[in-house]
Amino acid sequence: MSRQMGESHRRFLQTMMVSGVIDEQAAKALYQYCCETHRTQYAPDKLEDFIDTINSRLQPMFMQIRKGMSENNGLQYYALVNMAETDITRMSSDYADNELELFRKTLDLIVCSENGKASSTDILNSTDSMTTRKMKKSETEHLLSRLVHDKWLSEKRGEYTLSTRCIIEMEPYIRTMYQDHIKVCHICRNIAFQCQICENPTCGIKIHNPCVARYFKGKSEPRCPSCDDFWPHEIPEVKRPHSQSRR
Repeated sequence: MSRQMGESHRRFLQTMMVSGVIDEQAAKALYQYCCETHRTQYAPDKLEDFIDTINSRLQPMFMQIRKGMSENNGLQYYALVNMAETDITRMSSDYADNELELFRKTLDLIVCSENGKASSTDILNSTDSMTTRKMKKSETEHLLSRLVHDKWLSEKRGEYTLSTRCIIEMEPYIRTMYQDHIKVCHICRNIAFQCQICENPTCGIKIHNPCVARYFKGKSEPRCPSCDDFWPHEIPEVKRPHSQSRR
């Protein structure tokens, strides 16, 4: 496939700039739509080459469309990331200093927790130790809603986790700043927040929930892939990608 950037590539990139992150099924549908709209060559198995062409043009601007896995459903996602900066300062154009400080504190709570989550109560309490302008409860709740809307955080029943976009884009920062706290999935070797842990104290490997589902599928007796101890956790079902289109 040609490495020349065309109108189909530009349309794909423009959609990524608006969305920030899309799942693999949506990316494939968008790729097909862009090629058909601009009457350019479409090959169903060449999405990665298509994105590589875009990335070759984004490189001088320190941008990249990067692929990563959702810890929630195990599906692959594509995110448009800024590589010029490797920390939270990249968000400074959208958030005030005290909002960034609270996001850092939320990140601390999530990364350093045992289950990769932070409750709304703990986040609200963390405002007491802010060094910038302290935030009222209503301001904190509004900020959390914005962070979810902007796809930096995910929320379920009052508990917050890092979104797929956040993990993909901030992985270098997380690996650098939290070296003693990050967990790595034994199966896929990516950072793991939502995971199951081997209960053998001499082992203790971590596996993403979706990786658990895939690894143990069809096994009559699940055993740890590292120490061979019985795996006592509930084995989730493998989630199937749902068909969807984007126009």
